[in-house]
Amino acid sequence: MGTMSFLLPADIASDRVQELERACVSGGPDNMPWATGVRIEDDRLILTRDVEESGCLVAPWEVDGAGRLMGSSGTLIERSSPYLLQLELARGKVNQLRCQAAEWEHGGLVVPAELARQIREASLQFSRAVACAPEPDADAQALQALALSYRASEALVQQYIEQMFAARHHRQPQLDTALSCRLGAGDANDVPDNYCHSFNHAAITFSWREIEPEQGEHHWEPFDRLLDWAKENKLNVSGGPLIDFSTGGLPEWVLEWHDDLASLAIFMCDFVRAVIHRYKDRVRVWQISHGTNCPRQVHLSEDEMLWLTVQLAESARQVDPNYALVVGLNQPWGEYMAAEDRTHSPLIFADTLIRAGLNVAGIDLELVMGIAPDGSYCRDLLDTSRLIDLYTMLNIPLRVTLGFPSAVDADSNAAEGLTVSLGRWRGDFSLQTQSDWTALFASLCLCKPIVRGVQWTHLSDAKSHLFPHCGLIDHEGNVKPAFDRLKELRQKHLR
Repeated sequence: MGTMSFLLPADIASDRVQELERACVSGGPDNMPWATGVRIEDDRLILTRDVEESGCLVAPWEVDGAGRLMGSSGTLIERSSPYLLQLELARGKVNQLRCQAAEWEHGGLVVPAELARQIREASLQFSRAVACAPEPDADAQALQALALSYRASEALVQQYIEQMFAARHHRQPQLDTALSCRLGAGDANDVPDNYCHSFNHAAITFSWREIEPEQGEHHWEPFDRLLDWAKENKLNVSGGPLIDFSTGGLPEWVLEWHDDLASLAIFMCDFVRAVIHRYKDRVRVWQISHGTNCPRQVHLSEDEMLWLTVQLAESARQVDPNYALVVGLNQPWGEYMAAEDRTHSPLIFADTLIRAGLNVAGIDLELVMGIAPDGSYCRDLLDTSRLIDLYTMLNIPLRVTLGFPSAVDADSNAAEGLTVSLGRWRGDFSLQTQSDWTALFASLCLCKPIVRGVQWTHLSDAKSHLFPHCGLIDHEGNVKPAFDRLKELRQKHLR
């Protein structure tokens, strides 16, 4: 059994210690987590794995100005003596910053003098921390190096976004990337008039839970109205996810068969064929599934979920072999792998589907931060950019589903058991923070040529939804500032 240990700062707060229970070790070709045992004894964080290989520490940490974010060290060997936790997190971020700056600069990015100075200062501050180790002052120096490197990382990515947009607009004044917000049955009667000012596309869920809440009883009318609305507004439409394996995504009646693969396949494939056949002339892009890499409501193995996803795709192609089919991945950083032994990371799961001849037209990455247990821990722009670039290895178009909460209190309309509790980006969760997050992370996704579509997770918090407080309209029907930030992006960059 492999073991790594890390010395904690002497003055660490109890809430930070508790958060470190989410730590793990990552590695392998896609740098995804290994199943990791975590324990804290006195002043040490101790991580154990069944494998004996070098790897990176992945751990949440509070960074001044950046928030409480999941960060990572450089590659570490297993050894008996402990590492200094903050020093290794600083080493990892500084290395990530320097390598990404060099890579983008080699590709043509112009690094302004002030940004180059910030990168040098972060490197020098880390050197000071190393020089102090193992003296107590090393922790304070390392924490300062972390703050400087996160600040420079955000500035670097913002330069990348600006210059990538400028290069793309030089060839195409208005990009044809699809920008949308998911619409469900509850939105059928009151899609806001300004939807088309913020979005150039309509993403209609055709949720199984909403269409067939009781077996054999189909409620098509809300979705018929949404399609009529989209036609009136001359919006192209994508459908799905038809089968959503995340929390609350499946009808209650089907959960009786949660471990019966044959029965689930029959029910799900019948539903997929029914929906696509009904709307075959009005929708040409279908997301057939979401969360098959980490299902929350069925008890099937990875191989069974792979087989089931293929069956869903084949059912869609029985209606029309020319449909563009999309498969959705949840938790694309693979957080769930740290708690349970898995064979396939999210990337390998998608790659296996592609190699099996599924012939998908795209992969949807769900980047919903701050929501437990279905979302991802908060991360910074640079980590997010590198994640999207990792999935370009699949060599197929990507779509990104975004979401970020605007509050932390209980949300009566959200799925049961989901809470806002996975870190913080910058400050506390608020309308302004959600707005700033939306502007930056949506810009990052939209500027990348491999990303062909960006969609927000849901429209209104006043209607039934999955993720708490992630809507663009609040519980009283008021438009949130994030809605306007998406409008600015659409009008500045998209057709």
